[in-house]
Amino acid sequence: MTGMNNIIINTDNYKHCHYPLYPPGTEYVSSYVESRGGSMPVTMFVGLQAFLREFLMHPITLEDIDEAEFIEREQGMHFNRENWLGILNDHGGFLPVEIEALPEGMVVPTRTPLVQLINTDPKYFWATSFFETALLRAVWYPTTIGTVSWLCKQMIRESLNRTSDNPGILRHMLHDYGARGVSSQQSAGLGGLAHLVNFSQSDTVPGILYAKRYYNAGKVSNSGPNSEHAGFTAWGRENESAALRNMLETFAPEGCALLLTDTYDHENCVKNIIGKELKEMIQNFPGLVGIRPDSGDVVEVTADTTEWLMDAFGYEVNSKGFKVLPPFIRTVQGDGVNFESLPKVFLELERRGMSAENAVFGMGGGLLQHFNRDTLNFGQKANAVCVNGQWRDISKSPTGADFKVSKAGRQAVIRDGDTVKTVLRESVRPEDNLLQPVFRNGKLLKKWDFTEVIANSEQPYPESYYYDYVKAFRESK
Repeated sequence: MTGMNNIIINTDNYKHCHYPLYPPGTEYVSSYVESRGGSMPVTMFVGLQAFLREFLMHPITLEDIDEAEFIEREQGMHFNRENWLGILNDHGGFLPVEIEALPEGMVVPTRTPLVQLINTDPKYFWATSFFETALLRAVWYPTTIGTVSWLCKQMIRESLNRTSDNPGILRHMLHDYGARGVSSQQSAGLGGLAHLVNFSQSDTVPGILYAKRYYNAGKVSNSGPNSEHAGFTAWGRENESAALRNMLETFAPEGCALLLTDTYDHENCVKNIIGKELKEMIQNFPGLVGIRPDSGDVVEVTADTTEWLMDAFGYEVNSKGFKVLPPFIRTVQGDGVNFESLPKVFLELERRGMSAENAVFGMGGGLLQHFNRDTLNFGQKANAVCVNGQWRDISKSPTGADFKVSKAGRQAVIRDGDTVKTVLRESVRPEDNLLQPVFRNGKLLKKWDFTEVIANSEQPYPESYYYDYVKAFRESK
């Protein structure tokens, strides 16, 4: 059994009973995918190409059909074998659909269609909606994580602009530690690659692999020798200093060592072991030493640790009047960092007169796991059908849920000054439509390179896209 790679059963069971519910004479069905609003004002679109290459560019086989029929009939679900034999025989096993999409990496307001699709053979009008489950999941998850990461980037950019002379370090400021905090390896891959669009730091290997496999990425990430409590506690409490010294000696050739300092008493470790016993060794270390608190209140412990390091190792005052640690040492904070706490940490550093560049951060579950489809209210909805040669615009408009009102008619996305707007497809020239064909009948029409995706994400975007996330910095005194 092919199982999880079989697109016929990569869906909800009930999808198999939907094809006879359309009006007689239905020939074409168009639908689109968008965020219908939610807790963030924009979406950074990414991840579709991974789905297309993994699932839709591989034809179904007779064995896939046999497997799906067995599974669905076992569940008591209707299954039309002839539908799938027709796709196998008429189209070589490839789904007869065309998919158009925005450029991957592009940031747009919510309620902007990201993907639009239609069947290419009227015999298989039902195909457009059949694989909604897999397609929607493939879009909502990486796009949501990419959006979270992109908005974090805007907060960090704001803090660096206010307190640092080194804005070029932006892509190095937020590390992905989320591999162990997600529900699956595939989530680690999709969420991890979405984060790498915005930052060049990750320990989530599946994300790095996905970026390389599906987007032709070169070197997209950096990491370095880090520590865990198992290795330090094995030395015993009385030998904490020796454990830290051992790591510094071991990884001096690597030019990086991130030292856990909360194995027992974090304050004592920073002030007395790091700041006194190992001070000279750290000052002479051939690279960066990271001091990593891994417990406590994330806002207070990050600022306190940075101040204690300044007491021990000194600091300079930059052109903006903020204190900066010597370049060989930084605070590294990965515990308790999430979408809500990150700006609070930067605000506290600024309040105490310290530059944002004194600390680098990592996110785990707070980056890759704390979000779901409802975070941005993602949905795929049919917007037009052709019945007996006549097109009609269709939509839903439920009472009691305004955000679920869908768009009627085939859509286009066009530039409108420094932002975009959604209009009816027939009202604009095809070349002005940002929704461009990327897939048709098993063939990839546009292949995004990861460098292109990054470039799309880093285009200048209106401040309104992220103002709510930086206004606390501008309102602070």
